[in-house]
Amino acid sequence: MSPRHTSPHARSESAADATGWITGVTPDGWFSEPPQVVIDRDEITIWGRLPEPQLAADVTDADRTAAQAGRILRFREDTRDDRIRVARQVEHRYQRKVSWGVRCGATEQLFSHLAAPVMTRLRQPERQILDTLVDAGVARSRSEALAWCVRLVGRHTDDWLTQLRQAMTTVDDLRRQGPDGV
Repeated sequence: MSPRHTSPHARSESAADATGWITGVTPDGWFSEPPQVVIDRDEITIWGRLPEPQLAADVTDADRTAAQAGRILRFREDTRDDRIRVARQVEHRYQRKVSWGVRCGATEQLFSHLAAPVMTRLRQPERQILDTLVDAGVARSRSEALAWCVRLVGRHTDDWLTQLRQAMTTVDDLRRQGPDGV
């Protein structure tokens, strides 16, 4: 995964330096590698990797997962006040909400994050798809069914979306190099 996922429509020039600035403002020692920063129009998510707990070589997968979850919980509790302070600084500077996520080994947890409403106009065939998902009990509402569809598409097209994001970044770079960007 690239350190930052944005689209040319979602990226504001005011957030162009966010990854570097957030890396600089994040206290040393929190993460075992620089934070991964994901930006969209509404939210900045800061992902950090924690060092894995030292365990015996013959530990079970369940114990390893529990140890990683415990490490994440300890980090969340121990850094709460400082994370709030950093989030307020980032929100003030970039005018977006901030969420935190942490990875430890194969375990990851996204702390409280923004769920932004999205308006769309759907024709009857698309509404029927959502209604089928609701009627089948896959979702409780059309809104939840639409979110389910987006997650499903995202999972099955991750490579394509990654290539698309890279292409959009290239287009942005070329625009900046054009006559008005020089």
